[in-house]
Amino acid sequence: MPDIPLMTLLLLCLAAGAAGWIDAVVGGGGLLLLPALLVGLPGFPPTYVLGTNKAIAICGTTGAAVTYTRKAPVDVRIAVRIGIAAAVGSLAGASLASGIDSAVLRPLIMVVLLAVLAFVLLRPTFGSAPALTGPLSRHRVLAAVLGVGLGIGFYDGLIGPGTGTFLVIALAATLGTDLVTSSATAKVVNVCTNLGALVTFGSQGTVLWGLAALLACFNLAGGMVGARMALKRGSGFVRGVLVLVVVSLVVKLGYDQWLS
Repeated sequence: MPDIPLMTLLLLCLAAGAAGWIDAVVGGGGLLLLPALLVGLPGFPPTYVLGTNKAIAICGTTGAAVTYTRKAPVDVRIAVRIGIAAAVGSLAGASLASGIDSAVLRPLIMVVLLAVLAFVLLRPTFGSAPALTGPLSRHRVLAAVLGVGLGIGFYDGLIGPGTGTFLVIALAATLGTDLVTSSATAKVVNVCTNLGALVTFGSQGTVLWGLAALLACFNLAGGMVGARMALKRGSGFVRGVLVLVVVSLVVKLGYDQWLS
């Protein structure tokens, strides 16, 4: 457990809880938790911040996934397949992360996020109800496993911010589910990607386990509360949070690119 002032520790606990809530509803909790850890752990290399973040996030994600799967119509078998592919993609992305200039990738990610935002705003009925009925075709499942799983998993290992948000949108488009079911499926996938990344960071010894254990309790609580709220309030609520998170991601990436 690193030596952290009490007030800083309390703020980190609040950030972990809020990040768990955001991540459970629509993904993107790292948008809040990662900067908080960077500020709260100024003397540690970024790899320790990333590793500790994964150890925290996997607890909240697991709690949200369990909460969702009890009440939402999630096909756990398909979600696990996508998750395994995403974990493989995440490991591949993490292995290349050190050689990538994030300043080059940020503008591209911002363009993608703006495209996602325009898509959601211009299609107000997107994700409000299931677009498909009946069993999924093999082609859709394969597209979800290879396209969504491997592709977004690779992005998660390579860069990370907004992974959960991208997952929710991509799963809704690929599997034809509503946004609540997409969020639920994304949590199962996120457990797999977080586990893959955590194995990498843990084997490198870059996880502050004591701090992670404390913050994970708050992240878990936030994740379970967020999942219950999403289930109770429905796709309209998830859509509103989704737009807010995407806008926040664009602002943060723009700040990192041109103002930091």
